[in-house]
Amino acid sequence: MRLTLPLILLSLLLVGCSGDKSASPETTPAPWVRTVAVQSHDSAWVKLSGTVKGRHEIPVSFQVPGRILERHVDAGQRVAAGQLLFQLDTRDLLANVRVAEAELATAEAALAIANSELKRQQQLVERDFVSRQTLERFELALREAASHRDAALAVLAQARNGLGYAKLSADRAGVLTEVSAEPGQVVAVGQPLAVLVEEGPLEVEVYLAEGVRPPEGGKLQLEDRMLPLSLREVAGAADPQSRSWRARYRIEQPSDALSLGMVVQVLLDRDQQGVTLSVPLGALDERSDGPQVWQVLEGKAQPVPVEVLSLESEQARIRASLAEGSRIIALGTHLLTPGMDVREQAR
Repeated sequence: MRLTLPLILLSLLLVGCSGDKSASPETTPAPWVRTVAVQSHDSAWVKLSGTVKGRHEIPVSFQVPGRILERHVDAGQRVAAGQLLFQLDTRDLLANVRVAEAELATAEAALAIANSELKRQQQLVERDFVSRQTLERFELALREAASHRDAALAVLAQARNGLGYAKLSADRAGVLTEVSAEPGQVVAVGQPLAVLVEEGPLEVEVYLAEGVRPPEGGKLQLEDRMLPLSLREVAGAADPQSRSWRARYRIEQPSDALSLGMVVQVLLDRDQQGVTLSVPLGALDERSDGPQVWQVLEGKAQPVPVEVLSLESEQARIRASLAEGSRIIALGTHLLTPGMDVREQAR
């Protein structure tokens, strides 16, 4: 009995001491996440076939219709400024000149008659034989005859110009890349007969797939060296048949190895926004309004919106504002929240 009482008091004391202790909360460590490096699905260059073109390609055509009498040039020929290219049969053009001359003679005769009649009427008015209103009518007739004479002069000048247009000459030096007209052929006004490429810098013409933004620069591949290229123009609309977009690149360095119409290999710098990336399927998270992946920045998980282009057995091809080599979380993305602390386990 004497031993029992001290044991009871000791038990109560221990219970009281344990009750005074406050439990300290345990801090949960940041979870581990497995990350992978984003890989580019494409190479750094777009390899295309291009055609060497001239900066200025001018269709050559007549300003008047007619039948070709002579052709003085051939395709591929280099011509000088003012050199004769084609000549029309001038018989119809000479007839137009004669008709215009006859019309002018008629108009001038009518003007002379109207002028003489007006003078006679003025004399009659001075003697009060006719009224003032009658004189005004003859003045109007004189002005009308003068207008007809001016119109006839313009028609004659046009006919003479047309006769001069029967000879088609090169207005600048260059090379004729195409010649499609033959002697005896009847041509219309503005019908292309040849293409004159003006002497000067050369360009490369390429066609890009629809939806691909033309890169700003690239290189032209020759056997012994590379020539730098820079984008000059892009077609305003896609080709209606191939649905491809035409682009022209300036060749920044001249080379004797290049010739008009030559097919060359072109390496264009791939636009960073157009680069597609490959990521594991488990890295995609589609809980929000659109698909996204999670990138680890300074120990925190941050979502990055992406555009899914295609899905394969283990990889997804995406387009996103991520540089090649950026690390993203590969698994368990459905458990993440923006700004969540994570510990990176690289793979």
